[in-house]
Amino acid sequence: MGTESLTKCRDCNRQVSLSARICPQCGAPFPARAVYNGSGIEWKSRAAFYGYPLVHIAFGRDKKGKLRVAKGIIAIGQFAVGLITFAQFGIGVVFGFGQFIAGFTAISQFAIAVAFGLGQFATGHIAIGQFVAARYGLAQTGFAKYLWSTDRQDTEAVEFFLNLYQYIKTIFKIY
Repeated sequence: MGTESLTKCRDCNRQVSLSARICPQCGAPFPARAVYNGSGIEWKSRAAFYGYPLVHIAFGRDKKGKLRVAKGIIAIGQFAVGLITFAQFGIGVVFGFGQFIAGFTAISQFAIAVAFGLGQFATGHIAIGQFVAARYGLAQTGFAKYLWSTDRQDTEAVEFFLNLYQYIKTIFKIY
């Protein structure tokens, strides 16, 4: 059996193992490291508008263990808030893409949108998904004033979504 090497915690100066992930006395993360700036990454573009970076990318935790949240015009991270957001959990004021997104338009597993939502669970004026809550809904099932689903084919919903499909084909020149 070998003995484990010890050193002093950078915060409280008590003895800790070189492999300790947390100081048992003060709770400092990775206490054997001389400097600890957290885990993950954080990057902000130099360009900024009204104090917010044009692009902010953030993942992981800072040196105090707090989750890094991307906040920018374009925000990318596990947690993010921006005009345009790509995140697991986020708020995309104009557009969001991820797993749980709230915003004006959202494409995600759980899309909580004002105008357009696309996802497994989607809300919005127009929503497309497995389950929707919308004014115009295209879904397996859901709640909508005008719904096109496996159980309900409102004439106005069918016409609306067929026209939307034709419009998209025209924009992207799909024949």
